[in-house]
Amino acid sequence: MTQSLAPAAPVTAAGLSRPRRLLRAVAVVSCLPYLGLKAAWIAGSHVGIPDGSPLLDHRAAMAVANGLSLLMDSCVIVLALVLTRPWGLRVPAWLLAIPVWIATGLLAPIMAGFPLQLLARIVVGDTATASGPGREPFLHEWVFGVVYGGFILQGLALGSLFVLHARGRWGHLWRGRVWDLPLGVAGAGRRVTAVAAAVLALFPLAVRLFWACGGTDGLSEGRVADRTSDFYVLEGLYVAFLVLAAVGGLLLAFRRGLALPVTVPLALTWICSAAVACWGGWMLLGSLAGTDDPADRPTRLMLLTYAGQMTVGLLLASVGARFLALRSATAPKRP
Repeated sequence: MTQSLAPAAPVTAAGLSRPRRLLRAVAVVSCLPYLGLKAAWIAGSHVGIPDGSPLLDHRAAMAVANGLSLLMDSCVIVLALVLTRPWGLRVPAWLLAIPVWIATGLLAPIMAGFPLQLLARIVVGDTATASGPGREPFLHEWVFGVVYGGFILQGLALGSLFVLHARGRWGHLWRGRVWDLPLGVAGAGRRVTAVAAAVLALFPLAVRLFWACGGTDGLSEGRVADRTSDFYVLEGLYVAFLVLAAVGGLLLAFRRGLALPVTVPLALTWICSAAVACWGGWMLLGSLAGTDDPADRPTRLMLLTYAGQMTVGLLLASVGARFLALRSATAPKRP
C-alpha cells in the first residue's frame, strides 16, 4: 500500500494561469481598505473613530501600533508576489514558510470567528459593540465589516496561492496516507515534543473553556464588562484550535489514524498551531503594552494563559517542521 515519494514537477511562473492571476489580484486589492485606514490614522485622520474613543488618548502609541500593523498587512502583498513570480520559486522553504505560517495564524481565527460572531449576534440579538455594553466604542461598526471582510478575502486568496505553490514544489512530502509513513518519521524527539505540548495545552484549554462557559475568575474587570456574544465565540474558537492543534501533532508524532491522508494531520498542525501561537503571542504583546485604566490591566492568569497558548503553538509547529524536514531528507531528489 505504499506510494512513491517522487517529487512533483515544480509549478513554473511562466504562463501564469488565470485563476492564479485572479487570486493574486484579490489578495492585493483586499489589502487596500485596511492599508488605507491605517495610513489615514497615522496621518491624523479620525475616519471610522468616534469622538471619545480610547484610541484618541495615546496618539504616539497608536501611530506606532498602526505603523506596525500596516507593515504586517503589506507583507500579504509581498507574499502574493512571491507565490506567483518566477523568482518566488528560488525563495528558500523556511523563508517562505515562516511568514505564511504567521499569516495563517493571524487570519484563520478571523476567517472562522467573524462569520460566527455575526451569526451569534443574529441568534441572540446581541448588538453591543466590540467595546462592550455601556462603554464608549473605540471604532464605528462599519470599520469591523470592512477590515475583517478584507482579512477573510486575504486569507482565502493567499491560502489558495500557497497551496498551489507548495503542491508544485513540495507536494511529494505529504502524499499518501499515514500508514505509508516509515517508522522513522515518528522519532522519539517528536513524540516527546507532541506529548509535552498536549500536556501544556491542558492549562490554557481549561481556562479558555471556563471563560467560554461564563466563568469570570481570572478576567480583568474591563474584560468582564466587555463580554458580549463576540467574546464567547472567540473563547470557544480558541478551545477548538487548541484541541485540534494537539490532535494534529499527536497524529503526526505517533502515526495514529493510519487510514487518514497525511494532509489531514499536517494541515491540522499547520493551521491550528499557527492560530494558537500567533494569537497567544499577539494578546500577550497587547497585554504587556499596558493601559491607563486599572480595570483593563490583564491579570496574571490572563498573561499565563496567553503565554501558555503561545508556547503550545510553537511546540506543535516544531513537530510539523521536523516531520517535513525528515521527509524531505528521505525523499528522492529531483534530477
